[in-house]
Amino acid sequence: MDLGIAGKWALVCGASKGLGLGCARALAREGVNLVINARGAPTLQQVAIELKAEYRDGISGGGQKPSNISVLTVAADITTEAGREAALSVPGGPGKDFDIVVTNAGGPPPGDFRDWDRDAWIAALDANMLAPIALIRAAVDGMAERGFGRIVNITSSAVKAPIDILGLSNGARSGLTGFVAGVARSPLAAHGVTINNLLPGKFDTDRLAATFAGAAARSGKTTEEVRQAQRASIPAGRFGQADEFGAICAFLCSVHAGYLTGQNVLVDGGAYPGAF
Repeated sequence: MDLGIAGKWALVCGASKGLGLGCARALAREGVNLVINARGAPTLQQVAIELKAEYRDGISGGGQKPSNISVLTVAADITTEAGREAALSVPGGPGKDFDIVVTNAGGPPPGDFRDWDRDAWIAALDANMLAPIALIRAAVDGMAERGFGRIVNITSSAVKAPIDILGLSNGARSGLTGFVAGVARSPLAAHGVTINNLLPGKFDTDRLAATFAGAAARSGKTTEEVRQAQRASIPAGRFGQADEFGAICAFLCSVHAGYLTGQNVLVDGGAYPGAF
């Protein structure tokens, strides 16, 4: 399926690894020009080299997507105003005229809510609620004027099924979810701008590995025992892969998803047991 977005510009945050990288790869495969962001410059630059090399002659496998996509890097903390300004003004990029924005920031640490002070809450809100809102605000009016825009926020399955030790994430990401539910249904929707949330469950990423290590330390089990138990709880019988997550993101960014907005798309291998 041709997603119809070749030649457009996308900003993908947290794109040096994990789910953000999966989204960047999927968009590059469709011929989308990229501004990729993360805090670590060396890894980010290596990702840019690999993406440009892989898609220099079009889509892998002999497809006919445009060759020589642009892949620009911005090594900055997207949760800060300075970091967002750098991403929105990178030389050679589209400025604020992005057609696609994928927001993504690492989740706050787990713990007991009794231990979190105001600073911990503000940091969580800055990363997982206020930064995405700021990027949405910067991009949507231009998208509406051009008649096309796609915003995808990578949040968490914990928005749907909160996890007690992830209270900072539960709170901040739920705040973003409530905001998106309103703004996605504003007049922006009539101008071709869609805003959706992607809610990942357990994907085979560095963050998941760190979570398992922490759980093992608390329980006295080995990391492999924790990993096997978690895998067994997923109806799909496995953890998700970043590239399949990216493929879903790319579809939400496509011309075919113009009638899909304000939704929370849960990608968890069937782990959530509810009907709604």
